[in-house]
Amino acid sequence: MSRGNRSGLPRWLGWGTGGLAVVAVLLTGYAVFSGDDETTTSQRPPTTTVASPGPTYAAPSGWTEPERWAVLPRGARTDGRGNEVGFPHTVEGAVAMLVASNSTEFNAERSHVDVQLGVYESYLIPADRTEENRERIRKGAAENDALLRQTMGLPEDGVLPAGAYSRNQVVGYQLIEESPTAVSAWLLSRATVRPGESEKEQGSYTTTLAAVEWEGGSWWVSAASTENVMRRHGRDERPPIAAPGDAAFNSGGWTAIRAAS
Repeated sequence: MSRGNRSGLPRWLGWGTGGLAVVAVLLTGYAVFSGDDETTTSQRPPTTTVASPGPTYAAPSGWTEPERWAVLPRGARTDGRGNEVGFPHTVEGAVAMLVASNSTEFNAERSHVDVQLGVYESYLIPADRTEENRERIRKGAAENDALLRQTMGLPEDGVLPAGAYSRNQVVGYQLIEESPTAVSAWLLSRATVRPGESEKEQGSYTTTLAAVEWEGGSWWVSAASTENVMRRHGRDERPPIAAPGDAAFNSGGWTAIRAAS
């Protein structure tokens, strides 16, 4: 594994493109975002966070087969916002919900605001879905939208160029705590951006703390569950950032994710 590479992508990129993580941060004022050699946990007003570019992880050229694989269950249905919901009442179901809600794409057809409001409506516990919180998510997502465009070297507004996107894909996880009513985990994500069809894709790996709770027959994220995991584990030593195929992925305790059929 190489360290010390410089990337033009800010360390907050994975945090900025994820779904559930952004919603949780904007509602609680806690932020957990990390590069290859640093994790920051803070409590602050729910506004956008910007970090300067720093050392990022570079995957090795060789391949080491992941020792732990999980085939996560699918949700029972797709809701009106196009999000997969209705995950089973199991630990794997909770993780599958976290993966679905944090695997997002911002492109010409769907703005960052659309993505975040969709996650808010599909995965946030109903008791936390107030008009005040909805407006907070809308405002924060609009600020992140502008910052993502700036990072990609694109105009501040208007339709994105053909082939432009910003994606966040969860590729691994590590459980922290589990019970029939609450599950928390570290998520390992690959965040990528491409400013247009003829542009080169850039990417970075990030880790994020996440938690869900079971209520009313579904898994949900909530301000309470997020604050709890941040307080209990936000300053723990985090797992190493290592892509599937890196030997450090196995020694770091990550479980790779295989798509369900």
